[in-house]
Amino acid sequence: MKIGFWGAGEMAEGILSAIPSKKSVIMAETREERAAELKKKYGVSTTPSVAEVAKKADLIFLAVRPAQVADVAEAVKGSIKEGATIVSIAAGKSLAVLRRAFGPKVALIRVMPNLALKANAGMCAIAPARGVSKDVLAAVEKILSGAGRTVILPEKCFDAVTALSGSGPAYFAYMMKMMAEGGEALGLKKQVARLLAEQTMYGTAKFLRESEMDLDKFIQGVCTKGGTTAAGMEHLSKPPFGAAVQKTLAAAAKRSKELC
Repeated sequence: MKIGFWGAGEMAEGILSAIPSKKSVIMAETREERAAELKKKYGVSTTPSVAEVAKKADLIFLAVRPAQVADVAEAVKGSIKEGATIVSIAAGKSLAVLRRAFGPKVALIRVMPNLALKANAGMCAIAPARGVSKDVLAAVEKILSGAGRTVILPEKCFDAVTALSGSGPAYFAYMMKMMAEGGEALGLKKQVARLLAEQTMYGTAKFLRESEMDLDKFIQGVCTKGGTTAAGMEHLSKPPFGAAVQKTLAAAAKRSKELC
């Protein structure tokens, strides 16, 4: 199977890194320096032409900015191979929008990834359009699973997915930043505070993933009555931290819906 990319940014590279046979990949990238970098690093073929990718690839990852989707669709009109599948990671572009842009003959899959793909720890939600074969869907899931975890969901869930896992890395990084700055305020050196916050977040997520422990049970286990964690949690709930998080996700989901 020949795999193509329209766009070669950070997300595209994250997906590329999970493809076992990179010699089967062709990427469209107009920036000569970036194209040369990817060619040297991964051994992929590159071209400045999205139409060339369309003519050669059986499975194409649409990895351009949302505002560029219409231009790409116009540029590849009449060039897409018969039976090809387009896998879109363009935020806010629904399957209906993609269908109007690329026509009725291509198979479409919409994916909501996150930036952790770059560390092979990404989270990708996958929504296939009607008519996508089980084999193609399985191939896409296998590629994306190589860069983290995947879940197949109906497209109606994508606003929530965008808010939670798509935008989530920024929210977790903000929490880490606040924790590190709090450590600095208590007298720790900046690099030490960053390390403590970073490893604590990573270790907690790793333990919870591997143990599958109930989250409330975990919190209760750390919060010894009258102890330091309980004292901190009392302040974390005034004003309610949970309400602030829910409002944050609701605002992101609302914006995702508007972009469609």
